[in-house]
Amino acid sequence: MGEDGSVTSAPQRPDGPTPTPRLIATDLDGTLLRDDKSVSHRTVAALAAAEEAGIEVFFVTGRPARWMDVVSDHVHGHGLAICANGAAVVDLHAGREFVQVRALPRATALTVVETLRAAAPGTSFAVEMTTGINYEPLYPPFFQDPGAHVATAEKLLEEEADDTSTPVLKLLAHHAELAPDEFLALARSAAGAYASITRSSPTALLEISGPGVSKASTLELCCAERGISPAEVVAFGDMPNDVEMLRWAGTSYAMGNAHPDVIEAASGRTVANNEDGVAVVIERILAERAAHQH
Repeated sequence: MGEDGSVTSAPQRPDGPTPTPRLIATDLDGTLLRDDKSVSHRTVAALAAAEEAGIEVFFVTGRPARWMDVVSDHVHGHGLAICANGAAVVDLHAGREFVQVRALPRATALTVVETLRAAAPGTSFAVEMTTGINYEPLYPPFFQDPGAHVATAEKLLEEEADDTSTPVLKLLAHHAELAPDEFLALARSAAGAYASITRSSPTALLEISGPGVSKASTLELCCAERGISPAEVVAFGDMPNDVEMLRWAGTSYAMGNAHPDVIEAASGRTVANNEDGVAVVIERILAERAAHQH
């Protein structure tokens, strides 16, 4: 969900011809998905056409694996998705099985909690694990999880302190009064040395991962396994948690509804998510590819 509300009438190309990519990496909320969380028929067709043309498609999202049903029917070929801002690689063809986990160490999470409580009094926390989410009593119940434990973050993180404990994917921090970007800047200043801190919500809700864990770094690992270079990747995004990925990819597009930091990071811009901005670019890539083959 973008916040500046601006929408371009037509995609702006990066300089030079659009290369034929080997992989398309796209965010979901505010990017591939419309605001009603649907995937349009046009977008479904574009994704299928890309896969048919031999271009791999990776969904790269802040969502946990359990919220991937919205796109699981549209993953072809490899069936993989990068979830929780890079903390997990999930096989959507195998019942959302975790293929790779890049956990946030519990000791690190506790340090971040302590640091943010001091820097921004009133912060409340939730702990996203491979098994689900647990949260503090004051944390806003954005999505009620009937299986959640409710306790202080310190208690939630210390309940299982040994090496066999359930992996923590990310820590979520919410503030009821600070502006979203203000909270992000404050948190990065105070705790950025301990963990990767970003955001994708229109509210003051931060997403905190292990050091060096991001959409970009996990996508880079997945591409390296396939022998795919950054120059062969086209990426799409709309919020600060997409910035590193857009900078890493050889070609990248900010959505028409994107956050200003995303527009600055991307090499091009497409129309808004509600106008099928990802599909617009994929269609053009495939049309140019077809023209070159004739």
